[in-house]
Amino acid sequence: MKNADSHLTLTEFELEIMHVIWELGSCTVRQVYEVLRERKKIAYTTVMTMMNILESKGHLDKHKQGRAFVYQPVQAKSAVISGLVEDFVSRVFQGSVRPLVLSLVKDRKLSEKDLEEISRMIKETE
Repeated sequence: MKNADSHLTLTEFELEIMHVIWELGSCTVRQVYEVLRERKKIAYTTVMTMMNILESKGHLDKHKQGRAFVYQPVQAKSAVISGLVEDFVSRVFQGSVRPLVLSLVKDRKLSEKDLEEISRMIKETE
């Protein structure tokens, strides 16, 4: 990605578009629009504008294919999500993951299965 701060963060709608693109792989604005309009009322031009913004932020690459542009994600979903989580932890918890995890456990946002998986992952990294 280009520049950290404003280019790292994604709005809720930008992230929704990115999820569609990660699912589709290489795709056109039309293809993303078709998926999104099944979920909500949206204008084609809105999707096109948002995908251009995502390109300018460094999240998408595009190339001409026939009369349409084909977009693809610059980074894998896991890399972007990791960056967003790191940014969130830095801004909200001053870089400490502990308060985040404690909050998730305390508010019962982690299931027993989640806790078992986390425990297994910790043991694997030791």
